[in-house]
Amino acid sequence: MNFANFMNFISSKIGLIGLAVMGQNLARNIARNKFRISVFNRTTETTNKFIKEFGNEYLVGAKNLKEFVDSLEKPRKIILLVQAGKPVDAVIENLKPLLDSNDIIIDLGNSYYKDTQRRFLEIQKQGFKFIGSGVSGGEEGALNGPSLMPGGDRKSWLQIKDIFEKISAKDFSGNPCVTYIGDNGAGHFVKMVHNGIEYGVMQMMSEAYDILRKVYKLKAPKIAKIFQKLSKGKLNSYLFDISMTVLSKKDELSENNLIDMILDKASQKGTGSWTAIDALQRGVNLSSIAESVFARCVSGQKDKRMKLSKIFQNNSKFNSRSSLGQNSKFIISLDKFVAILENALYCGMLSSYAQGFDLIQNAMTEENWQIDLAEISRIWEGGCIIRAEILNFLHKAFLSCHSYGGTNFNSPHLFEIDGIKQAMENSVPDLRELCAFGILNGIAMPSLTTALSYFDSITSEKLPANFIQGLRDYFGAHTYERIDKKGAFHSQWNG
Repeated sequence: MNFANFMNFISSKIGLIGLAVMGQNLARNIARNKFRISVFNRTTETTNKFIKEFGNEYLVGAKNLKEFVDSLEKPRKIILLVQAGKPVDAVIENLKPLLDSNDIIIDLGNSYYKDTQRRFLEIQKQGFKFIGSGVSGGEEGALNGPSLMPGGDRKSWLQIKDIFEKISAKDFSGNPCVTYIGDNGAGHFVKMVHNGIEYGVMQMMSEAYDILRKVYKLKAPKIAKIFQKLSKGKLNSYLFDISMTVLSKKDELSENNLIDMILDKASQKGTGSWTAIDALQRGVNLSSIAESVFARCVSGQKDKRMKLSKIFQNNSKFNSRSSLGQNSKFIISLDKFVAILENALYCGMLSSYAQGFDLIQNAMTEENWQIDLAEISRIWEGGCIIRAEILNFLHKAFLSCHSYGGTNFNSPHLFEIDGIKQAMENSVPDLRELCAFGILNGIAMPSLTTALSYFDSITSEKLPANFIQGLRDYFGAHTYERIDKKGAFHSQWNG
């Protein structure tokens, strides 16, 4: 028996279905860490091409689904990296007749957490095991180490733990950026919130970029140098690192900077919208993230924006007015602005994280999940798109809570924690000044201004909601509560 035939008799530790770029890179990552993996793609040509280029003793291809399933050691562990939605259900249905009891299906795609909850229950009833795992880091992360957020069957997690820990990125202390998140759809829920926070952070960065180019008339390379300076401090992050490259790159098709040739229409794949909708359904304020989604929606209305800009932007009647004088512009020195900007962005991002973590805490109660927020912060320190210095700060902040520890994962609101409270006290004035500065200069800052509004609202003892309740009771007899007595009350307002 030759070596090739001999290797065919060796069972693979794990299997993977779906050889788009993410699937290919993750398979290579697993094989590189010396876990034998079988791969399968609906298009045989894709599998053959991939194996021809990267195949070895740890990475083998299968010609059909039965051959793929038969090549795996039992209980079988099968990763799905296919398009979210119906394609996931279709692959699962095709797999079921070939599987044995206790085989484990692992959905590593960008699935909606409610789909994961449904699949978890359906597959569990049929005798199989299911894990829904969030994965962040993009194509590069899949190859070199992603952040992984597995949820679902805990016993099944223990059977893949060694693989996931080996292939994941490392946090600031060198530990794997992976942890068991919680039951059923908890993993995909946390990944959804991660993406929502990602939307918010990118929008805030874009608003800062907008001020620098419109108010200070700076070219992209100059803005890149300012972002480089910011990235060396408390804003140190992957997104700031790559922003310098994005702002500095020259266009190959013209003599301009590439960023200036990119159409100002931002796309989205839905996870930001999922996060905002979920927050609305749960009654949680997620305004900065929701506004970042709406900002992308507005960006998509290019024709309408161009038409309206001709009406308003070029008409002096609509230019900014202030106590500084008719149609005046409020300008501060660039050096002072950059100093304000660092604190303001930091404050805005803390506010965005506070909203995201508040949504997770609310879901924990409603879904009966036990989610460790300190661990969430830790596994986001490496591999994922929002990896940043700020996450190490949040990790330590959650660990510092006196009521936190053991299996009790109930944490206070982020703003209640001493370290965060001090950071907000130090940076809120700068965020307030930045928002005022941007508004006076006619810059749209939906995410940064709502980050400030969130802070002002959530830390306010009294809000004007009593006025709203009075109006609602007047026109609809919706009743109201009193500050001095319990129960629901209704008044005859014209009586």
